[in-house]
Amino acid sequence: EISTALLSACLETFSQQNVKQENIEIMYAPGTFELPAACDILNSKFNPDAIIAIGCVVKGDTDHDKYINMSVAHALQNMTLKYSKAFLFGVLTPNTYQQALDRAGGKHGNKGVELAVAALKIVALKK
Repeated sequence: EISTALLSACLETFSQQNVKQENIEIMYAPGTFELPAACDILNSKFNPDAIIAIGCVVKGDTDHDKYINMSVAHALQNMTLKYSKAFLFGVLTPNTYQQALDRAGGKHGNKGVELAVAALKIVALKK
Protein backbone atom coordinates (compact mmCIF):
# COMPACT_ATOMS: atom_id res chain seq x y z
CA GLU A 1 0.00 0.00 0.00
CA ILE A 2 2.74 2.47 0.95
CA SER A 3 5.13 1.64 -1.89
CA THR A 4 2.28 1.65 -4.40
CA ALA A 5 1.21 5.11 -3.26
CA LEU A 6 4.78 6.40 -3.61
CA LEU A 7 5.13 4.87 -7.07
CA SER A 8 1.78 6.31 -8.21
CA ALA A 9 2.82 9.79 -7.09
CA CYS A 10 6.14 9.43 -8.93
CA LEU A 11 4.45 8.36 -12.12
CA GLU A 12 1.85 11.12 -11.91
CA THR A 13 4.58 13.72 -11.37
CA PHE A 14 6.56 12.40 -14.33
CA SER A 15 3.42 12.55 -16.48
CA GLN A 16 2.78 16.16 -15.42
CA GLN A 17 6.36 16.97 -16.43
CA ASN A 18 5.86 15.38 -19.87
CA VAL A 19 8.06 12.36 -19.27
CA LYS A 20 6.85 9.77 -21.76
CA GLN A 21 5.54 6.48 -20.37
CA GLU A 22 7.82 4.54 -22.73
CA ASN A 23 10.82 6.19 -21.05
CA ILE A 24 9.91 4.71 -17.67
CA GLU A 25 10.84 1.19 -16.62
CA ILE A 26 9.45 -0.37 -13.45
CA MET A 27 10.98 -3.34 -11.70
CA TYR A 28 9.74 -4.86 -8.45
CA ALA A 29 12.06 -6.21 -5.78
CA PRO A 30 10.87 -8.84 -3.28
CA GLY A 31 11.83 -6.59 -0.36
CA THR A 32 13.60 -3.41 0.62
CA PHE A 33 16.93 -5.13 1.26
CA GLU A 34 16.87 -6.37 -2.35
CA LEU A 35 16.37 -2.89 -3.84
CA PRO A 36 20.06 -2.30 -4.62
CA ALA A 37 20.28 -5.58 -6.54
CA ALA A 38 17.13 -4.71 -8.49
CA CYS A 39 18.51 -1.23 -9.20
CA ASP A 40 21.77 -2.70 -10.46
CA ILE A 41 19.88 -5.09 -12.76
CA LEU A 42 17.67 -2.25 -14.01
CA ASN A 43 20.74 -0.13 -14.68
CA SER A 44 22.44 -2.93 -16.60
CA LYS A 45 19.37 -3.74 -18.70
CA PHE A 46 18.17 -0.23 -19.56
CA ASN A 47 20.90 2.29 -18.66
CA PRO A 48 18.37 4.89 -17.44
CA ASP A 49 19.24 8.49 -16.61
CA ALA A 50 18.19 7.98 -12.97
CA ILE A 51 16.81 5.21 -10.77
CA ILE A 52 14.42 5.63 -7.87
CA ALA A 53 14.37 2.86 -5.27
CA ILE A 54 11.00 2.91 -3.51
CA GLY A 55 10.21 1.03 -0.32
CA CYS A 56 9.19 1.29 3.30
CA VAL A 57 10.61 -0.24 6.47
CA VAL A 58 8.51 0.40 9.58
CA LYS A 59 10.34 0.21 12.91
CA GLY A 60 9.65 -3.01 14.75
CA ASP A 61 10.59 -4.39 18.14
CA THR A 62 14.24 -4.81 17.15
CA ASP A 63 16.88 -2.72 15.34
CA HIS A 64 16.40 -4.73 12.13
CA ASP A 65 15.05 -1.64 10.38
CA LYS A 66 18.26 0.31 10.98
CA TYR A 67 20.40 -2.39 9.39
CA ILE A 68 18.14 -2.66 6.35
CA ASN A 69 17.83 1.08 5.83
CA MET A 70 21.54 1.83 6.26
CA SER A 71 22.56 -1.06 4.00
CA VAL A 72 20.23 0.07 1.23
CA ALA A 73 21.23 3.72 1.59
CA HIS A 74 24.95 2.90 1.42
CA ALA A 75 24.53 0.57 -1.54
CA LEU A 76 22.56 3.18 -3.50
CA GLN A 77 25.12 5.84 -2.61
CA ASN A 78 27.93 3.60 -3.83
CA MET A 79 26.11 2.93 -7.12
CA THR A 80 25.53 6.67 -7.56
CA LEU A 81 29.25 7.28 -7.33
CA LYS A 82 30.24 4.23 -9.37
CA TYR A 83 27.91 4.97 -12.31
CA SER A 84 27.77 8.79 -12.05
CA LYS A 85 23.99 8.82 -12.04
CA ALA A 86 21.32 9.21 -9.40
CA PHE A 87 20.14 6.14 -7.53
CA LEU A 88 17.59 7.86 -5.31
CA PHE A 89 16.82 6.55 -1.84
CA GLY A 90 13.03 6.47 -1.81
CA VAL A 91 12.70 4.27 1.25
CA LEU A 92 10.46 5.58 3.98
CA THR A 93 11.88 4.86 7.44
CA PRO A 94 8.96 5.61 9.80
CA ASN A 95 8.54 4.50 13.38
CA THR A 96 4.89 3.60 12.82
CA TYR A 97 2.57 2.55 10.04
CA GLN A 98 0.61 5.79 10.51
CA GLN A 99 3.77 7.81 9.90
CA ALA A 100 4.25 5.87 6.66
CA LEU A 101 0.68 6.65 5.58
CA ASP A 102 1.22 10.32 6.44
CA ARG A 103 4.21 10.41 4.04
CA ALA A 104 2.57 8.41 1.25
CA GLY A 105 -0.30 10.76 0.52
CA GLY A 106 -1.38 11.74 4.03
CA LYS A 107 -0.85 14.88 6.06
CA HIS A 108 2.82 15.20 5.04
CA GLY A 109 2.08 14.89 1.33
CA ASN A 110 3.54 12.17 -0.82
CA LYS A 111 7.29 11.66 -0.85
CA GLY A 112 6.90 10.04 -4.28
CA VAL A 113 6.39 13.51 -5.74
CA GLU A 114 9.63 14.68 -4.13
CA LEU A 115 11.48 11.67 -5.53
CA ALA A 116 10.30 12.33 -9.08
CA VAL A 117 11.21 16.02 -8.82
CA ALA A 118 14.65 15.15 -7.44
CA ALA A 119 15.22 12.68 -10.28
CA LEU A 120 14.25 15.28 -12.88
CA LYS A 121 16.52 17.89 -11.29
CA ILE A 122 19.52 15.62 -11.09
CA VAL A 123 19.06 14.50 -14.71
CA ALA A 124 18.81 18.14 -15.80
CA LEU A 125 21.93 18.97 -13.79
CA LYS A 126 23.87 16.22 -15.51
CA LYS A 127 22.79 17.37 -18.96
